[in-house]
Amino acid sequence: MKQMRLSAVALGCAVSLSVSAEQHNTSIEQQASAEVERITVYGRQNKVVMNSGLATKSDMSLMETPAAVVVVDEELITTQGATELQELLRNISGVTQAGNNYGIGDNIVIRGLGANYTYDGMYGGAGLGNTFNPTRSLTNVESVEVLKGPATGLYGMGSAGGVINLIEKKPQFNASHQFTAEVGQWDSYSLGLDSTAALTDKAAYRLVAKHARSEGYRDIGTDRDEAYASLKYLLSDQQDIMLSAAYIKDAIAVDSIGHPIRIYNAASVGGKPAGEVSWQDLINDASNAGLQLSDEQRHQLADSLSAGDGLTPYAFGEAGIISPMAKDNEGEELRFKLTHNIFFADNLFLNQQLQYRDYQSGFARQTGAYNYVYWNRNGVINSDPRAPLVVDDRLYPFAARRQEYRQVQADETSWQYFADLRYDFSVAGIDNELLVNANFEDRNIRFKQYSIYDADKVIKNKAGEVIYQGQLPYIFDIRSPNWAQGQFEDYDPLMTSNYNKKVQAWGVGLQHVGYFDFGITTRIGVAFNDISQRYEHYGVDARYSASLAQPTPEADTSDDGMTYNLGITYMPTDDLSFFINHAKGRTAYSVLGSLKGDGADRDDSESISNDIGVRFKAFDDQMLASIVVFESSRTNLQYNNKDYEAGVSGPDVAQYFYDGKEETKGVELDLNAHLGERWAINVNGVYQDARDKQDPNSTSFDTRQKGVPYVTASTWVTYDADWFKLPSPLSVSLGAKYVDERSTHSASFGIPDGYVPSYTVMDAALSYQADSWTVQLNVNNLLDEDYYEKAMFLGGMPGAERNAKLSLSYRL
Repeated sequence: MKQMRLSAVALGCAVSLSVSAEQHNTSIEQQASAEVERITVYGRQNKVVMNSGLATKSDMSLMETPAAVVVVDEELITTQGATELQELLRNISGVTQAGNNYGIGDNIVIRGLGANYTYDGMYGGAGLGNTFNPTRSLTNVESVEVLKGPATGLYGMGSAGGVINLIEKKPQFNASHQFTAEVGQWDSYSLGLDSTAALTDKAAYRLVAKHARSEGYRDIGTDRDEAYASLKYLLSDQQDIMLSAAYIKDAIAVDSIGHPIRIYNAASVGGKPAGEVSWQDLINDASNAGLQLSDEQRHQLADSLSAGDGLTPYAFGEAGIISPMAKDNEGEELRFKLTHNIFFADNLFLNQQLQYRDYQSGFARQTGAYNYVYWNRNGVINSDPRAPLVVDDRLYPFAARRQEYRQVQADETSWQYFADLRYDFSVAGIDNELLVNANFEDRNIRFKQYSIYDADKVIKNKAGEVIYQGQLPYIFDIRSPNWAQGQFEDYDPLMTSNYNKKVQAWGVGLQHVGYFDFGITTRIGVAFNDISQRYEHYGVDARYSASLAQPTPEADTSDDGMTYNLGITYMPTDDLSFFINHAKGRTAYSVLGSLKGDGADRDDSESISNDIGVRFKAFDDQMLASIVVFESSRTNLQYNNKDYEAGVSGPDVAQYFYDGKEETKGVELDLNAHLGERWAINVNGVYQDARDKQDPNSTSFDTRQKGVPYVTASTWVTYDADWFKLPSPLSVSLGAKYVDERSTHSASFGIPDGYVPSYTVMDAALSYQADSWTVQLNVNNLLDEDYYEKAMFLGGMPGAERNAKLSLSYRL
C-alpha cells in the first residue's frame, strides 16, 4: 500500500511521522518517547534530512522544503553552554542583534527585519520597540527553529523577518532525571533539574527548574528563577492532551548606553578626522550664536580628541555609564497552555492550542548621556545644549549632556488560540497535504513611563515662564562619573507615557503541499488576516505636554488583507535540490503606537520575501548544506510629506505618504555535518545589505540599517577523542565567530559615519561523560579579544572578557 504522509507537527506538537494506513496502529505512547529524536539536527542528521517540516507545519523533508529554514538542536545548545537565545545567534545565518538595543531583552532581527518569537508556535513576546522586552532563556528549550521570511498564514500576526520558534521540552514515558550545577566567573552559579517519567500507562509528566545568579561582566548581572511543568495524558491511541505551565522571574541589569561615540562632526571642520584636527580648526561661531570657547579651552578640547572620535565608541575599559539610580529590568512571566491532538483517521489530524501569557516588567534606565565635542549644526557651531559643557568658565571635554532617566512599568497579557487540521491524500499517484488553520490572538498592554532630566531640559508655558527645570547633575567625565545622589523620585519625575493598547488579530488559512514525479514539490498557502487596534490615553504630566495632559476616549482602527506563500522545489537527485519561494505577510504597523481613530490611521505593515536556494547532502545523509539568495522587505511604512505645512496646506496635500520600506538583500550559507563517529561541524555565514528606505526626504534615506553587519560568519567543530586511556571519548570543541562592522550612523546627532568595529571571537569547550556523570568546561573569548558585541544608540556594548564556566550533571 502506498505510504501516506502524516505529521503531528502543527503548532508545537513536535512529532513528525511517516506512516502507512497499516502502520498507524503504533501507539501515541511509543510516538511520544521518540519525540526528541524526530527534531534533532546534530548527532542524528539523517532524521532532520528526512523530517524537518515543523517550521512549515508539513511533513516535507528539508531537502524538499521551498523555504529558508534553519534548526539548532539541544546537542549544540548544550555543547556551547548557551543559556539565552542571544547566545545561539552564531549558529543561524542572517540572524543578528539589531541596532539601538538599549540593553533591554532580546532585540533580534532576521535579515535586518523584525523577528516574531514563539514557543511551539505560540506567542512568546515581541521586541516591542525596545521599550520592554524579555530575555528568553533556553532552560526548557530542546531546539530552536527559524523560518525566514513572512509566515502570517502559519503563525498569525508576525514580523517581516520571520519566526524564531523555540521548541520546549515535553513529557516522556521513559524515565529520565537530570541534575545540573554550574559555576563561573563574576560569582556566577546555577542549579537545575530536569525530570520526566510516566505516572501511569497513559500519563507522563515533565518538570524543569533552574535557579541562577551572576554578578556579570561590568556588573551587568542576572538573577533568574524558572519553573516549567507539563502533564501529558493519552485519552486513547488516537488522542492526547497536554497541559503546561511556565513561570520565570528575573532581574537583569540594564546598560542602555555602553561606550558612547563622542560627538565630533568631521564635516564641520572641512572633513578633517579627529586625529588630525588642531585647536585652530575648532573655530567659534562668528555670529556668537553658539557656545564661545576661549583659546585655552579650544586647546583643551583639541587635546582631548582621539582618532576614533566621531566614528567609533570611546573605549574606557570595564567602566560604563550606569547610574546607581538605574533599576534592573525585573520581569515576571506566567504562561499556561493547553494542547490537544487527535487523529480522526489515518490521514486526518487536528492540533489545537490555547495559551494565556502575562509578562510584567519594570526598570529605570539612563538614556542620552551625549558627549558633545564639536558640531556645526544647521549653520550654528556648538549650539547649546548640543555643545561642550562649560560651567563657571571651566570646560569639561568628556562631559555628558542631555541626560534622561526613564522609569518604565509595563504589563502585557495575551490570549492565543490556534487550530490546524491536516488531511493527507493521494490523487493519480500524487501525494498531497492539505492544511486548514485558524488563529485568534488578543494582546493587552498597560504602559507607564516617568522621566527625569539634567539641566538642559527646560519646559516653558505659553507665557514664557519656566514650569520645569531638570535637576540631575551633569556627568562631568564619562570615564569617572559623578553620580546623582538619592532616588529617582527625588528629582521631580514627569509622567511622559500613560496608556493602554489592545491588539486583536484573527485569521484563516489554507496550505497545500504536493509531491509530484520527477522530484518536484510545491507549497502554496493563502490566508486572510484581520488586525484591530485600540488605544486609550489616560493623561500625562501637564508640564511635559499640555496637549496630552487630559485623558482621551478609546480610539480604534482595523485593517485586513490577504497573505500568501508560493514555493517550488526540484530535486534532480536525492542529494541535490533547488527551490524558489515568494511570500507576503502583514502585521500591525505599531503594537505600541497611539491611534487617532478618525479615519487617519494608516494601513497595516506588509512584507515581501523572495528566496532562491540550493541544498545538498552527502556522507549518507550526515552532511546537509544550503545556500540561499534572498531579498526581503517591510513595506507600507509612513513618512512625512515635505510639502505639507500644518494650517497652511490645502486638503489635497497629504500629511504623510505610506510607500516607505526597509529592504535587505543577501546570500546565506548553512552547513551541518557529522563526519564518521568523531566529527561534528556547524558552519554558517551571511552577506546582507540591510537598507532604510523609509523617507526619501531624509538625509538618512537609503542608508544601512543600524546594527546590521554586512558579513557574519561562524563555525563550531567538535571532535570526540580517545585520549589518556579514558573509558569514554573526550569531546573537544572549538568555535570562531566573525561579525563585520555595524553602522550607528545618526546625522541628526552629528555622527553620520559612526560605526562599531568588526571582531572575531574564539570559544572552546571540553566535555566528558562517564556512566551517569557529565562534566563540561566552556571557555569563551579564548584569546581575550576587546570587542563590542552590540551596536547601541550612538555607541557600542562591550563584549565580555575571557571567561570560563564549569558544568556538572548527573542523570538517573
